[in-house]
Amino acid sequence: MIISLAVLALAAGLSADLSEGRDRLGVAAPELKLGKWINSPPLEIGDLKGKVVLLRWWTDTCSLCAATAPALRNLQSKYQSKGLQVIGIFHPKPPGDWNLERVRRASDRYQFQFPVALDGDWDALERWWMRGRERNYTSVSFLVDKKGVIRYVHPGGEYHEGGTGDHAACSTEFHAIDAMIQKLLAER
Repeated sequence: MIISLAVLALAAGLSADLSEGRDRLGVAAPELKLGKWINSPPLEIGDLKGKVVLLRWWTDTCSLCAATAPALRNLQSKYQSKGLQVIGIFHPKPPGDWNLERVRRASDRYQFQFPVALDGDWDALERWWMRGRERNYTSVSFLVDKKGVIRYVHPGGEYHEGGTGDHAACSTEFHAIDAMIQKLLAER
């Protein structure tokens, strides 16, 4: 499925390499170690065992993040009662901004009601994704299974329902994430 998604992305003229991030698959999800949260007290991956977790790093200056916001709300609404926890992780560009009010305003604008953490210095992003590597995007998404293992990585860019034309690959990516959530929720 990863190869077919990469081909679709290239055909649609997108620069995302959907094979990027395979190095993170099967790895135990690191703890978040983030102290500033809205819509929730601080959460840790270890506390979420038994749930499927969708984490999305995002920022308020990214049009791709804005385009993905409805998909995150949709997935949380659709699967929350079945055991999915969506977590948004705000990473300011450039790093170094710890303004929680900025996060609150952006979350309100995107209508996020799920937990959102502030990764002001990109420390969690570094541990989860960058690890000294050159990555195409920083607005990455991870699906973590009920045991705390990373099972799916969307390496950045946007995804959403119902895309056509140049956005067909974005819709395909959304449906791949949706299918993986269903699969992970069905696992024991």
